[in-house]
Amino acid sequence: MNTRRALPFLLLGILMAISCHQSEPDDVLGRKGDIVHFSGLLWDVKSGFNGPGPNHFSKAYKNVWVDELGYLHLSILRGDDGQWYSSEVISQDTMGYGTYAFTIQADPLQFASNVVLGLFTWDNNTFYEQANSEVDIEFSKWGNEDDIYPLTMSVQPVFFGTYYPERSHEAVVNPAYIQGVSTHVFHWTDTLITWASYRGTDFRNAAPFATWEFGLDNPPRIKYENGLASLPVVIPAPGSTTNARMNFWTLAYLANGPSNGMEHEVVIQRFEYIPLP
Repeated sequence: MNTRRALPFLLLGILMAISCHQSEPDDVLGRKGDIVHFSGLLWDVKSGFNGPGPNHFSKAYKNVWVDELGYLHLSILRGDDGQWYSSEVISQDTMGYGTYAFTIQADPLQFASNVVLGLFTWDNNTFYEQANSEVDIEFSKWGNEDDIYPLTMSVQPVFFGTYYPERSHEAVVNPAYIQGVSTHVFHWTDTLITWASYRGTDFRNAAPFATWEFGLDNPPRIKYENGLASLPVVIPAPGSTTNARMNFWTLAYLANGPSNGMEHEVVIQRFEYIPLP
């Protein structure tokens, strides 16, 4: 075939290659670069070596992605370099007092004993006055392989140099209730924080299978971290930069990565924040 006759075929091949080009993995569905669009909000994907854990947090698409249903996937994966990588997303919107609801699809009883799923608030700028404005829902066996009650509800500080057991509650529930789809909620005010967990997705009309509350009748506590101390706090207040976060990580002092050596994934079906009126 001479050059003149071959030219149309070459052009056709180029056009076909262009038309068949696939988007980069981090530019599809709810993921665009280092930002995730999930439950109507934008979330930054955390990366680098830092707390909690400390862990290596990855911004790789395989660690944090959104599927066709709009569900968020968080993973703990071993990288090509042999290092374990955890995942975390941080809401770009700031939030305060109100209701925080997280619908998850998981089986926390199958997590390795040092794996933690955290659903919580945080503020980088309120350590001194408000101990980082942290209210938590966490799923973990905390290193105890035989623990069958991995659901914990807490308000920080709980264990930063000094252990304050009254600030955390292990929910004793039927293990079947936290398998599959479940919704976990906390309602945060300046005088009372209440937690409730529900089977399925309905938290407005269903009866909870676990509840807890924490009020101003508890003693004020100090958060000690990195040689610093906060003011004593009972119920922390949100700051001007408080946001919602979700992370999936490991207690690194127990093992490098999941203690069972297995990769982990959890699905967050929905997040909802309802501010106080």
